[in-house]
Amino acid sequence: MRPATDFDEVEADVPDFKPLTAEQAQQLRERHPPVSPWWVILGQAAVGVLVALAAWRITGETRTGWSAAWGALAVVIPAAVFARGVTRRRNGANPAAAVAGFLGWEFVKIALTLALLALSPKVVPGLSWLALVVGLVATMKTWWLALLARAVFGKKTATPETSKISAPAMGKKD
Repeated sequence: MRPATDFDEVEADVPDFKPLTAEQAQQLRERHPPVSPWWVILGQAAVGVLVALAAWRITGETRTGWSAAWGALAVVIPAAVFARGVTRRRNGANPAAAVAGFLGWEFVKIALTLALLALSPKVVPGLSWLALVVGLVATMKTWWLALLARAVFGKKTATPETSKISAPAMGKKD
């Protein structure tokens, strides 16, 4: 007999898991549709343009605007390559291949970002590193705006048909 652990006590408190039926899973997907990564990338590009224009306007120097724009591009271009690689349809791909593909494209994204940052002094004359970092960070954090926009504008009103997921299907006891 094995000794009792804290995990055994927690496990005893967890209600029985009941998988969703196909109909319940479809209802859940309808209530929470996926967000296309291309909308997030479009939002990142828009924020990058706004940050670059703001940097140029505040400082009055075009080099600062171009530096912020290059920082934004160092996020948008790798994100677009990543999204393209991850969203390609693969027939018969197993879950392990999907995870490996995701990690592979993530490494490509990181390498491309580092390469773009390394090229910065050569590409942007009179580079302002501060403006570049501001453009980079502001563009990276744009996905929060995508989540906010989805919460505010993408919220569907629940109808009686879409809110019928039963308590046992959600893991609750009757």
